[in-house]
Amino acid sequence: MALAGFACLLNPILDRVERQYLEATEEPMVDVAEILAALLSNQSTEELMAPDSWKLGMEAVKARPLHAQIYNLMKEKVMMDFYITDALGRIVYDSGGHADVGADYSLYFDVLRTLNGEYGARSSRADEADPTSSIIYVGAPIMDAEQIVGVLTVYKPQRSMLLFIIETKRRLIKLGLAAMALVLALGWLLSRWVTQPLRQLTNYAAAVSRGERPMAPVMPGYHLRILGETTEAMREALENRKYVESYVQSLTHEMKSPVAGIRGAAELLYEDLPEAKRVQFLGNIQSESLRLQSLIDQLLALSSLENRTELGAPRKIEMSALVRRIIDQHASNGLEKKIRFTVEGAKDDWVCGEEFLLETALSNLIQNAIDFSPASGQVCVRVWTESDSVVIVVTDEGTGIPEYALERIWDRFYSLPRPQSERKSSGLGLCFSREAIALHEGQLTIHNRTGHAGAEAAVVLPRIRV
Repeated sequence: MALAGFACLLNPILDRVERQYLEATEEPMVDVAEILAALLSNQSTEELMAPDSWKLGMEAVKARPLHAQIYNLMKEKVMMDFYITDALGRIVYDSGGHADVGADYSLYFDVLRTLNGEYGARSSRADEADPTSSIIYVGAPIMDAEQIVGVLTVYKPQRSMLLFIIETKRRLIKLGLAAMALVLALGWLLSRWVTQPLRQLTNYAAAVSRGERPMAPVMPGYHLRILGETTEAMREALENRKYVESYVQSLTHEMKSPVAGIRGAAELLYEDLPEAKRVQFLGNIQSESLRLQSLIDQLLALSSLENRTELGAPRKIEMSALVRRIIDQHASNGLEKKIRFTVEGAKDDWVCGEEFLLETALSNLIQNAIDFSPASGQVCVRVWTESDSVVIVVTDEGTGIPEYALERIWDRFYSLPRPQSERKSSGLGLCFSREAIALHEGQLTIHNRTGHAGAEAAVVLPRIRV
């Protein structure tokens, strides 16, 4: 489109160049013709009709050496000639030798119109098949008092101007191509300036639609920046609405059981009960209250984490040392089931992050491994490094995750019953762990082990060099 537009614009300009040069050439030819005609005016008919003096003068002019450097053109000979006709339009003299003496030129415009007292000029081809053989003719009247007694016509071949025309056209084409390239470059930069932020905004919207929580793109320019900020505000508003609806529904469902237990136990306490039953119901109220408190605390922690888009005060953390500390904290939890712990550390396994979040996330995974391990089972935590990653894998020897639950383990409040107690957890631990790992630009996956009993949780975090 740009090439076609420039071609449409440049063609009329190039056509105008040739006409402009012809006009610029014709104007001084008028002066020359008028001056020469004035020199011949008021002379006797005998002098006017004696061509010998004119012939000698023009031969001398053409024989004279000429080296005129006109810009890029070296002019080495006179390219302008003239002829004289009488009052009847018959050739008296032609300095160029193109017309015979006595030839009738009365029908040519330069002669005919000049004899009629008008401006006479014409352009004729010496060879009709050659468009560059045109010759420009400009006539001027030779006067005797108030009477026109002849015509002096100067003529010049158009080919003498061809070099100027070609050079000007070539220069205009170069300038046009340069301007087109500049416009295309500016258009490309402008398009990139507009489309690149829009592409970032599109990728951002796609990531949001996939359930991710990307950083809001920084848009250049006032209007694009407002668009980015408005899109981010809209996302937050929609996400908060959906978030609140989801949490209210899930929380209401989860709170029904402990609230019903507390209400039932409280109603029974109004009865005349034995002391043992009273103590039992009070214990139920206390345990269900603690369960509610734990649920609310974990929910608040998860809610706070889900609303974050970046780490607060990250620092360097050695993952092997962190894993060993977490295992030491959980060692007492496995005493009753006689759980055996195995830790395989690595060197240079440094990551950058918030230690509390990573410790809580890994602690949830290790606690799940303990809860679903059989008596005298083994919980193994292995840490190793890859080129740009630190990998932490937690495995147990339990029954694994049922097929129907593999897709639901990431749902809030969803929990499987523990093998021994049949009790469920709050169902928020894995959600917290996944959010914490994602905030560190890592990945958490959980699946059943292949060829062994139990489940495997794998954490991949970006590695840093220390």
